[in-house]
Amino acid sequence: MASSSHRRSRRPDRRTSRRVPVVAVVAVAAVALVVSLVVAFRPGGGGDDGARAVEAAAGTAANGTAAASPATTAPAAESPSPSASPSPKSSSASGSPSPSGTGPAGASAAPSARPAARAAAPAARPASGTAPSAGRIRPGIARTGVATAYDIGDGNGACSFGPTSDVMTAAMNTADYETSKACGAYVSVRAASGASVTVRITNECPAPCAVGQIDLSQQAFAKLAPLVTGRIPITWSLLSPATSDTVSIRYKTGSTQYWCGIQALGHRNPLAGLEVRTGSGWTRLARTGYNFFLSEHGAGCGGPIRLTDIYGERLTVEGIAVRANVVQPTGVQFARH
Repeated sequence: MASSSHRRSRRPDRRTSRRVPVVAVVAVAAVALVVSLVVAFRPGGGGDDGARAVEAAAGTAANGTAAASPATTAPAAESPSPSASPSPKSSSASGSPSPSGTGPAGASAAPSARPAARAAAPAARPASGTAPSAGRIRPGIARTGVATAYDIGDGNGACSFGPTSDVMTAAMNTADYETSKACGAYVSVRAASGASVTVRITNECPAPCAVGQIDLSQQAFAKLAPLVTGRIPITWSLLSPATSDTVSIRYKTGSTQYWCGIQALGHRNPLAGLEVRTGSGWTRLARTGYNFFLSEHGAGCGGPIRLTDIYGERLTVEGIAVRANVVQPTGVQFARH
């Protein structure tokens, strides 16, 4: 007969089955303890994120899966990068284009981009100083001579500015007129009495006018001395006056694309040169005694024009068509000195 030990069905060891839950609970408790210690000693570990991390670790261990790290389980919210590029809207609001010349994509691709600074304002120009292109009439130098008076009529003169209602004008002696280089210059004339007047040079005073002499309009002379005086000693100097006028261009009567004479009007400072743009670059035109710059063979007639004053400043003017004897404004002006 078989022993009873072989007839009994094998039962699981109750002690073993009880031991498994105990070990699992101990393991979960240990993991939770380790995680809590790590979170507690981590900077800022006492916050809610640390508590959520511990709870998640305990839950995954209880389910028999591997405990995830706190960083993976509860990721912190991303903070904006301190080097983020300004948005295209802020860039356009400041008036600065994207440094890369692209749109929003180009702007966001540039790390540590800073808003572009505003363009620096032009440096203030000295009240007086060197004028590299000046002729006999130079800024900051007082000249001596005599003043006389004449009837200016309609105001026209050798400078070919045409009739004018401006009576504060004068004619410069031939030496200082310098083949019309003095045309349009503003000079301050002072008498020995201390009286002074500012005039614009529109004419030439030929011999017997001497070097340093200025023939004033009768109206201007009257501000220095009675007309009956006839002749008075003076000192005079070049000015760069305040003005709201801008430069204008006029083509001489008879000008075409094959021959032209060009004149600048209303310039604040004496004009040193006028150039036209041709296929080979800028071409300087010769100046006449009647204050026009001639292009004998039509080079540059109707094209861009570049003006240079005695201080060396250049103004480029475009869009001036060949329209004979028509004053065409440019909207630009030389700086004051």
